[in-house]
Amino acid sequence: MNRLLERFLRYVKIDTESVPDVQRYPSSEKQKNLLALLRDELVQMGISATMDEKYGYVYATIPKNVKGNYKLGFIAHVDTSSAVSGKDVKPIVTADYDGQDITLAEGRRLSPAEFGSLLKHVGKTIISSDGTTLLGADDKAGVAVIMELANILAENPSVAHGEVKIAFTPDEEVGRGTDFFDIGRFGVDGAYTVDGGGLGELEYENFNAASAKVSVRGKSVHPGSAKGVMVNANLVLMELQSMLPVFENPMYTEGYEGFFHLDSMHGECDCATANYIIRDHDREKFQRKKQLFADVVDFLNKKYGEGTVTAEITDSYYNMKEKILPHIHLVENACRAMEKAGVTPVVCPIRGGTDGARLSYEGLPCPNLFTGGYNFHGRYEYIPLEDMQKALDVALNLVDIYKDR
Repeated sequence: MNRLLERFLRYVKIDTESVPDVQRYPSSEKQKNLLALLRDELVQMGISATMDEKYGYVYATIPKNVKGNYKLGFIAHVDTSSAVSGKDVKPIVTADYDGQDITLAEGRRLSPAEFGSLLKHVGKTIISSDGTTLLGADDKAGVAVIMELANILAENPSVAHGEVKIAFTPDEEVGRGTDFFDIGRFGVDGAYTVDGGGLGELEYENFNAASAKVSVRGKSVHPGSAKGVMVNANLVLMELQSMLPVFENPMYTEGYEGFFHLDSMHGECDCATANYIIRDHDREKFQRKKQLFADVVDFLNKKYGEGTVTAEITDSYYNMKEKILPHIHLVENACRAMEKAGVTPVVCPIRGGTDGARLSYEGLPCPNLFTGGYNFHGRYEYIPLEDMQKALDVALNLVDIYKDR
């Protein structure tokens, strides 16, 4: 079996689902199972690797064998999204894909009629979940690519390279992947997260993002005597949603367009809660979105009484573009590395965030490279093996490009 494929299949079968809205770090201890395995595999390759026993981060160093001084890093996260279960993943490998439906479990199908991107991959080896879970290519494809990169460098000392650093993180999917990341310990001049999507994607712009936790305090009385007294918290929450711009909703936006996203809600007449995310690439528009949200809350409190609605708005991360521009060689050289691998670069904004966004703001410039995957966070997630191999080729080309810098 292809070694990259074998490695990827092994990793996706390890449950590493992270848990939102908990105080512990990492949010689930089971993430450390894969992190410890990665550390051990690196050590078995003869690579110096350590794991932060408290927080789970894995750091590894491949010493340089040339005179170049540039220290280049590669980063991936091990956790999977809680949107769909990541437990008991049963990957399906479809060799020489023929452009037809791929039959999954429980009557589901991975169909090009619904997911047209499949038709770009006729003749390739498609790896999917069986439809009962997500696959976990986000970001175990990145993990597998980086581990295979390390293996190749370890077993081929004749390959010239500068100092290469590797890091694996937990909890990226819950927005806390770098909370305790030690940039000094990592010790690089620049790095790449290998955490992108389709073939050729290269990203150095991302959303400015904030979360809003909303709580509505109602007044619950018997509906038979409610006139002039009842305040239905559910309806107040619905009113809040109705006052946000209808078309600034994820289902209507693309590219650089921002949005308000109602992520979850729960309610009774007496009390209702909701979680929102607020995003925009443009910092000024981002600030206006947050202000609009706060203004809606103020309006509802004037209407129904002070304290009826509370909203805790917290910034999550910012657009890393301004931090990457002084190190634009990272983007330019990624394009060169892709072209050398026969891949057309597709420079596009991330409609979300990565560990690299926060790391860039903390002083480590860190664009994002593709892995080759599609339909992340869902039952219909898939990745072509050949595109994952191209991600590996690009990483190897970057190592070569930076060896003499």
